[in-house]
Amino acid sequence: MTKIASNLQIDSARLWDTIHETAKFGGTPKGGVRRLTLGPEDKQVRDWFRKACEAAGLEVHVDALGSMFGLRKGRDMSKPPVGLGSHLDTQPTGGKFDGVLGTLAALEVVRTLNDAGIETEAPICIVNWTNEEGSRFAPAMMASAAYVGDFTTDDILSRKDADGITVAEALDGIGYRGEAPVGTQKFASFVELHIEQGPILEAEHKTIGVVDSGQGVLWYDGKITGFESHAGSTPMPLRRDALATLSEIVLAMESIARKHGPKAVGTIGEAVIANPSRNVIPGEIAFTVDCRSADAAIMDALDRDLRAAVAEIAARRKVDVKLDLVWRKPPTHFDPKLVDAVENAAQALGYSNRRITSGAGHDACNLNTRIPTAMVFVPCKDGVSHNELEDATQADCTAGANVLMHTVLALAGVAS
Repeated sequence: MTKIASNLQIDSARLWDTIHETAKFGGTPKGGVRRLTLGPEDKQVRDWFRKACEAAGLEVHVDALGSMFGLRKGRDMSKPPVGLGSHLDTQPTGGKFDGVLGTLAALEVVRTLNDAGIETEAPICIVNWTNEEGSRFAPAMMASAAYVGDFTTDDILSRKDADGITVAEALDGIGYRGEAPVGTQKFASFVELHIEQGPILEAEHKTIGVVDSGQGVLWYDGKITGFESHAGSTPMPLRRDALATLSEIVLAMESIARKHGPKAVGTIGEAVIANPSRNVIPGEIAFTVDCRSADAAIMDALDRDLRAAVAEIAARRKVDVKLDLVWRKPPTHFDPKLVDAVENAAQALGYSNRRITSGAGHDACNLNTRIPTAMVFVPCKDGVSHNELEDATQADCTAGANVLMHTVLALAGVAS
């Protein structure tokens, strides 16, 4: 980093103000944000982001899956840009910082460079990736996954939400199906800032997490088919109870994850009884499973043990259980040179830091399969995320944005 760059700091108040300004799009009474991807609130924040990028002098374009790219020119436009950013969609009961911090910090980096009159050698491109959360459409991180070729654009466009609305229809509904083919915007590298979404940094009083790896993910859709019958007149030994079956599967998943711990987690986050009634034994239930580990061998063991447990429970209870693997994301190991660049920036700025594994999936994890990628974490209160109570301090958000900026400057270079 040059002497000019080493003295540069982002505008903390401006970043903080933009975080709270965008929180009004889908704001909840509890202080969180409900901004499901490609819904009306997402359109609001996208329109805001587009105007803010254009006001900062960026060339904005949108690809066929709605991802937004804001390009800041560098001295040498023959070089691919350094990418930075995250996402603006949230969980149904989301907070102000998950994804938003990384996207708005990217915008703040550009604004700060503009204010200081700094031209980078390579261009810089800030990004808002579509549907990182996966709460409305599966899979999560679908736009970045399509960007690296894990899915075709047509495949993603045909995915449906719970109401049968396709991604294509949702994009058209808010006017964000762009003309640029997915993958048109190239990158030399990519850096993503994010809250940790876990308790480690806060517990250890560290300001910056230098992310060197990310957990792999297994997502399943499950369906249990038993037999609906009268709750009062069906003897217990003759029941084919879908809900009782699910209860055993939930406990089996917990036991399997604990057995393979501490580097494994497993969750059944959704369950829907078909045609529920107080006095009817449930005959059909749809459910989901989420398993994660940073170890590929443990992921294989989780899959094997879960399938064996489900088969045993189904046979014993005389029900049919279908368990379909709908997504498998291998563990991520971020580019060592970029990880070092993040660590160097944190140390040069005097922030306490540590290497850390991401427990959550991120767009950067997808991008890392094709381009050099790294991540910067900052603490969040009590490790809480995907919750309206999600919180982070202004000082930590500022620190993360400063590390992001100096990492990007080290990668893009400062034009002389």
